[in-house]
Amino acid sequence: MIRLTDIKLGLDEDEKALADKAAKKLKVDKKDINEIKIVKKAIDARDKNNIKFVYTVDVATPVKVLGFSQAPEEEFEIPKAKRKSQKRVVIAGSGPAGLFCAYVLAKAGLAPVVIERGKDIDRRKADVESFWKGAGLDENSNVQFGEGGAGTFSDGKLNTGISDPLVREVLKTFYECGAPEEILYINKPHIGTDKLQTVVKNLRQKIISLGGEVRFETALSDLVIEKGRLIGVLLSSGEFVDTDTLVLAIGHSARDTFLMLHRRGLVISPKPFSVGVRIEHKQSMINKSQYGKFYNHKKLGAADYKLSCKSSLGRGVYTFCMCPGGYVVAASSEKGGVVTNGMSEYSRDGENANSALLVSVTPGDFPGEDPFLGMYFQRELEKRAFAFGGYSYKAPCQLVGDFLKGIPSKAFYDVFPTYQRGVEFVSLDDFFNLPNFYKLNLAQNLKDAIIKLDRKLNGFAAQEAVLTAVETRSSSPIRIMRDCTFQSNISGVYPCGEGAGYAGGITSSAVDGIKCALKIIENPV
Repeated sequence: MIRLTDIKLGLDEDEKALADKAAKKLKVDKKDINEIKIVKKAIDARDKNNIKFVYTVDVATPVKVLGFSQAPEEEFEIPKAKRKSQKRVVIAGSGPAGLFCAYVLAKAGLAPVVIERGKDIDRRKADVESFWKGAGLDENSNVQFGEGGAGTFSDGKLNTGISDPLVREVLKTFYECGAPEEILYINKPHIGTDKLQTVVKNLRQKIISLGGEVRFETALSDLVIEKGRLIGVLLSSGEFVDTDTLVLAIGHSARDTFLMLHRRGLVISPKPFSVGVRIEHKQSMINKSQYGKFYNHKKLGAADYKLSCKSSLGRGVYTFCMCPGGYVVAASSEKGGVVTNGMSEYSRDGENANSALLVSVTPGDFPGEDPFLGMYFQRELEKRAFAFGGYSYKAPCQLVGDFLKGIPSKAFYDVFPTYQRGVEFVSLDDFFNLPNFYKLNLAQNLKDAIIKLDRKLNGFAAQEAVLTAVETRSSSPIRIMRDCTFQSNISGVYPCGEGAGYAGGITSSAVDGIKCALKIIENPV
């Protein structure tokens, strides 16, 4: 098939017109177009008076045409396993990294065992919704822990900054597991938390049907190491598992596991991460700002944004995990700590848009040699948010306009917070006034960025917009070091995914899981 790029359709043009435009571009008769397949679809809204859809398509025609590229082959083949060991691979964690690693290993005939400290998706969902409605927190079954990982209760974004042929394989697998077909070609694919839960369940069933095993409410407690090599793992049940291969797909919030691994001698180093707040606007305002007079066009749906700047204090500030038509959710995983995150359903039909607004921090901001100083800082902010919210999992909150002016907020206007546990008006200047970390000046960096980002997206600094604290879990604060074979300094231990510091988001984590599986398959142990 021939690949054609930059084919444009107006908002009111039917996709059937793609065949006409492809024929014209190839200089062939339309009847000679045997097949046309959409490879990529994006919105070009740079000119708000002339918004267009831009397509990349693959075209099949019997006519010989010159000067066009052929569509690349996209078949993914799992190599024949070189692994000689008869011991089963254990994978700790059932987020995208762990599940995709397990899926590839299972397809290779290696029958992996996935252990997950949390519950299966149905019971996890019940626990999460119960917590949102006011019940106590289950520290092993929440927005961070359980089947599907932290991304399960999110927008389900699948776009990624990495360029890797395996991205296509990840999207195909999600589609095969029940995701909408459009994720295979739209520029910014998403599944939505409602559909993602079914997808995750179906992927688990695929793993099991291929000989794999998935064990819930089973945490990794300890490693058994002999002469620098893994010889087994201990589970939370007290069971010893005889294995020589462990994949650490533990996610960015497994703090107890991080500490255990460090005690066992794994080399762990601090890495940059970010902290901040969730910012909520009316979705209709975002639509108008991004799409102008076409803001209500049925084909465009809920608009998104991605913004960044450098504050006058020199720190990077950016939006992250933007959720069109979404909700701010309680994402705590430790008792006595408040954590916020964002979530959208597939329809993205909520009244508000929300995004994390984050300030970059670096290991250099935390003087000392302990690799977990950043992690302790995250925890301090979460406990502080719990206290400022009244020790009840309410979240500290302030209107954007009042935050910029340094005055108390007294009432909401057009934008009402969606954080279900409730919010408490506070001074975010006071909240972010951390004596031990005064050089970070988080509040001033956020204020400066809000004003700058308003110049890029009109209305971003609106008085009525809502800031909810605190967002701390955008990425892992540590990296578990690995070599070119993907193994740590302990032979047989494979750090993997976002928690280990090698990915950021659902798709890149899944890709890292596949790559990890391939390394295990190719290792002749």
